[in-house]
Amino acid sequence: MDQRLTFITLGANDTSALKQFYIEKFGWTPIKTDGIIFFKMNSFILALYPADELAKDAKVSAAGSGFKKFTLAINYKSESEVDEVFKLLKDKGVHITKAPQKASWGGYSGYVADPEGNLWEIAFNPFLEMDGNGNVADHQ
Repeated sequence: MDQRLTFITLGANDTSALKQFYIEKFGWTPIKTDGIIFFKMNSFILALYPADELAKDAKVSAAGSGFKKFTLAINYKSESEVDEVFKLLKDKGVHITKAPQKASWGGYSGYVADPEGNLWEIAFNPFLEMDGNGNVADHQ
């Protein structure tokens, strides 16, 4: 199997509210908004789709709560960039679950949550090499 991602789909309880969060708080622009919502990222699509329909498509139960056992991450090129992003998100009223701080693995990171509890790590990783577009080039 190819080692790559093309889509990450979040099952949403309220696709409209989640779409507005990413537009208003993160400043993102969707490329598709009817039915399923698509945000083109640097090398994949982040999709928002009704959770019950996504569960039905995957033939699994839609029931569930608590920690989702995964996080999504956006890495920046410095600690100061991470701090700037957190200031912007705080000013927009985004729920910060962990303010940025030095991490045990040698980097610097914090977490925010969207309205449905999806956790986003905003980080600086000194071992991550990114190209000019913010795509992962390598990791030491």
